[in-house]
Amino acid sequence: MVGVVIGLALLAFWLYSLFDVITTPEEEVRNVPKPLWVLVVALVPLVGGAVWMIRGRPQQPRETWPVPPRPGSRRRSTPKGPDDDPEFLRDLDRRMRGDDS
Repeated sequence: MVGVVIGLALLAFWLYSLFDVITTPEEEVRNVPKPLWVLVVALVPLVGGAVWMIRGRPQQPRETWPVPPRPGSRRRSTPKGPDDDPEFLRDLDRRMRGDDS
């Protein structure tokens, strides 16, 4: 039973790798031409798929995280939410007390 599950997992990995190679645009493939990647993944299922995942797939552009301002810097940060906005809190306080003027 365990052998069947492992076999199905390897088959799924091989099919995923092969489909990924075939559907990746030619100009995004790294290191060797796309037809060679198709042959490598098709003929050497486990190793070819692993090498494709590591060395052939296009690299996704990395997202840059916004850098928070340093403490003591002159740049003011904007409120993150309504409860961080002093003007909102003042207005809320006036409404709660019934001062709708």
